[in-house]
Amino acid sequence: MSKATHIFHLVTPSPWPFFTSIMCFLLTTGAVMYFHGYVGGGAACVFALCCLLYAMGVWWRDIIRESTFSGYHTSYVAKGLRIGMVLFIVSEVMFFVAFFWAFFHSSLAPTVEINAVWPPVGISVISPWGVPLLNTVILLTSGAAVTWCHHGVLFGLRTQSITSMWITLVLAMMFTALQAYEYVEADFGISSGIYGCSFYMATGFHGFHVLVGTLFLFVSLWRMMFYQLTTTHHVGLECACWYWHFVDVVWLALFISVYWWGGL
Repeated sequence: MSKATHIFHLVTPSPWPFFTSIMCFLLTTGAVMYFHGYVGGGAACVFALCCLLYAMGVWWRDIIRESTFSGYHTSYVAKGLRIGMVLFIVSEVMFFVAFFWAFFHSSLAPTVEINAVWPPVGISVISPWGVPLLNTVILLTSGAAVTWCHHGVLFGLRTQSITSMWITLVLAMMFTALQAYEYVEADFGISSGIYGCSFYMATGFHGFHVLVGTLFLFVSLWRMMFYQLTTTHHVGLECACWYWHFVDVVWLALFISVYWWGGL
């Protein structure tokens, strides 16, 4: 196993950052074309998404090889990765702030176009005490389970860590299924004025983050099962736990502001 001669990691040349940026541009372009009814827009969007998922997989595979098998991720490198994850989560917080801003801007001072009332006339809001409350319990329980997993890794309790991670993943999939059921049963859509738009943009992007977090946790589970995480070397799992707790907090804000307060 090769070892670094200094505390930092000089990243080897990789085609994946450039390839990923091109696919992100093509994905955006294809989506815009599809929304405006241009021929080939949907095909370009699907192609770019498949290529993007492939690039993500092989890029992260290379990072796992660098950290686990090549030994390039020293304590200083790990500290830098943690700081990068914190900054990424901060950027995600600001991403959701925009949706909350739009929701409160429209609900606190409803315009005459929606009869100056909130929720707008004709919108049958979703009761917060049904599926949303159940999803809140599920997501908070999953947050407790992933914390249990993290502590299990810290103390070298492998069986406990794997079991708790499986519980987290099952709860995550239950949340996603219930969210999809809620969308199917809702009496309004994303085109139902400002309420439908703000509701589906906020909850929909949160659902997307749940899917990303589920994948993040699944990769961590896979690495645990193949003995790639130790009590002192588990930055990937740590970042996955932080991300999942961020998803929990955003959902609590959505439940309180959009489902409960916004539906009064």
